[in-house]
Amino acid sequence: MRKNYVRSALLVFAALTPTLADAQVASAFKDAKLTITVASAPGGGYDAYARMIARHLGRYVPGNPSVVIKNLPGAGGNSAANALFAQAQKDGTEIGALTGNSIVDPLFGTNPVKHDPSKFIYLGSANNDVYICALRNDAPVKSFAEAFEEEVIVGGSSSAATAAFPLLMNKVLGTKLRVVQGYEGGQAITLAIEKNEVSGVCGLAWSALAASHPGWFSSGFVKVVAQLHAVGYPDLNKQGIPLAINSAKTEDARAMLEAFFSQTVVGRPYALPPGTPADRVAILRKAFADTIADPALVAEAQRLKLDLNPVSGEDVQSLVDKTYAMAPALVAQVKQAISTP
Repeated sequence: MRKNYVRSALLVFAALTPTLADAQVASAFKDAKLTITVASAPGGGYDAYARMIARHLGRYVPGNPSVVIKNLPGAGGNSAANALFAQAQKDGTEIGALTGNSIVDPLFGTNPVKHDPSKFIYLGSANNDVYICALRNDAPVKSFAEAFEEEVIVGGSSSAATAAFPLLMNKVLGTKLRVVQGYEGGQAITLAIEKNEVSGVCGLAWSALAASHPGWFSSGFVKVVAQLHAVGYPDLNKQGIPLAINSAKTEDARAMLEAFFSQTVVGRPYALPPGTPADRVAILRKAFADTIADPALVAEAQRLKLDLNPVSGEDVQSLVDKTYAMAPALVAQVKQAISTP
């Protein structure tokens, strides 16, 4: 009889233990302050997403902590990534709103960085961005296929996607995209397109460009000729806009493009520093997923014209792991291609 009583008591204790553990973790966030460090200056797209998420996230974290934003721009997003990696508290109270390029820069870039993206713990990505090549309607090239036969001038920002993407495609696929670098960013490039200084751009997000310049596409002034993404955007797929990756002639070529394009899939990643306890990671991953799906946030995103196509923390983690497992010889070829002047 006593043995049965002891056995029952142990079973009850085992059943209660996870609940007690969950309660302890939840209490850690009570009266806490979560800080989201944004890897860009106030007012940009990354900042807009982070502030929107901050307005809703606290309701889904046990204890309903306050959530504040801190901006830490610099080094193409790598300043914030460096700080998250080396300086952030590992208790779940510090979250990085990183840039997609900061996830691949340590692998493919030439400038030294102080973080290892494969060791971050990802909560998810707010959007699966699809980057595009877009050309004026009077450009000498009318389709992506013609870019293999005739040169076309595109604008680029040094050490940014608008330079790296076309340079990589020239090397890996054989396109003839002449990149004029030196523009300060996407806004300067779009102004150059309007002035006919360049014929187009390869390496801007479709959702952002369509929102900021809707008249370009409705009037036919600019046309999307290729998608720089492994899967593509549903509306562009319906229009028959080709995926650049499908022009790869070898498995190695496809692997290089797929790895470099991975920064668009995790376009707006949110991460915790290495060493954050697994129980807190689980709570924050669920809170992030619930926040992104919240009807009030979805409605706010629509008002702000912020595209939402979230990627789970587990899927971001898996993609980063796959990218960092790439063969060193292929990594070297990508680095050489995107550093070509």
